[in-house]
Amino acid sequence: MVGEPRAKVIPLHSNSGRSSAQRRASQRNDSARRHPSLLTDPDDRASAEQIAAVVREIDQHRNGAAGGSPVEDTPNELARAISGIAEFVTKRMTGDYTVDEFGFDAHLNDAVVLPMLRGLFNSWFRVEVSGIENLPLDGAALVVANHAGVLPFDGLMASVAVHDHHPRHRALRMLAADLVFDMPVLGQAARKAGHTVACTADAHRLLAAGELTAVFPEGYKGLGKPFKDRYKLQRFGRGGFVSAALRAQVPIVPCSIVGSEEIYPKIGDIKVLARVLGLPYFPVTPLFPLAGPLGLVPLPSKWHIRFGEPISTEGYDETAADDPMVTFELTDHVRETIQHTLYQLLASRRNTFLG
Repeated sequence: MVGEPRAKVIPLHSNSGRSSAQRRASQRNDSARRHPSLLTDPDDRASAEQIAAVVREIDQHRNGAAGGSPVEDTPNELARAISGIAEFVTKRMTGDYTVDEFGFDAHLNDAVVLPMLRGLFNSWFRVEVSGIENLPLDGAALVVANHAGVLPFDGLMASVAVHDHHPRHRALRMLAADLVFDMPVLGQAARKAGHTVACTADAHRLLAAGELTAVFPEGYKGLGKPFKDRYKLQRFGRGGFVSAALRAQVPIVPCSIVGSEEIYPKIGDIKVLARVLGLPYFPVTPLFPLAGPLGLVPLPSKWHIRFGEPISTEGYDETAADDPMVTFELTDHVRETIQHTLYQLLASRRNTFLG
């Protein structure tokens, strides 16, 4: 058709119109591209791509000889990251994801929330995890942990520990304080991450649904205790978590966390300011509030999260959940188990910040 643009076709290989010297030079260059290590002429110079290819090949052979996997180059990692982002955006736009009755968005949690926390988990706190085999492969269990650190980083790190170290990458559904869900942005984010209010009704619903549920019975008493009382467990409430486990007939898994006490060493509390702001406490640490926003950066203490052997609740009858003596005995047993494990972990810790 007249006037229609046509693509210019350039042949990939053409020796017409070349001299013999030019053809020999072209063959030599082709050989050099295929085997950069064969360049012996000082006038021939390997390109950056050729050198990079040789280096990658050497590394791959070296890793293969050592039994490792080939080294993945940065472009491939970047391509996978872009592909993952594109897939995430596509699913969000098409609605190809589910949200449960509590507001848990597993797709958002796996793609956004957990990756944001892994930097703290792996590089900042360098969390060591043990006893993950004590968590059930499927079905419900109630994880009971100590609570400390002014801000609830321990709960967030526990959720990463379970998801990343459990064979089936289970989600840890935490029972959090009402204050968390009263905050506009934080409350919505907590719901999306799978957490709900620490009340008996929600605990029963999560356990009945077969979820791995976590509770921190010390509450604000543990989270906001002064640094001089570190790793001394506070009172475990009234045993409501034990009643929930007894009614659901699910095991209780004690969880001991070392490292959270040192991220914000609390040396004081401005009670008047706490009442004005509607907070349970207003902490004073060596860096906050004197250092301003920098004081909000947690100190890089070395963490260890240990999941203990499960405590069975199957031997109790239906009335045990309403028996104060039974709930008190089980509550005290769980508390003593966590406290004893904390002392063990502290005794084996070489350094607060180096591990």
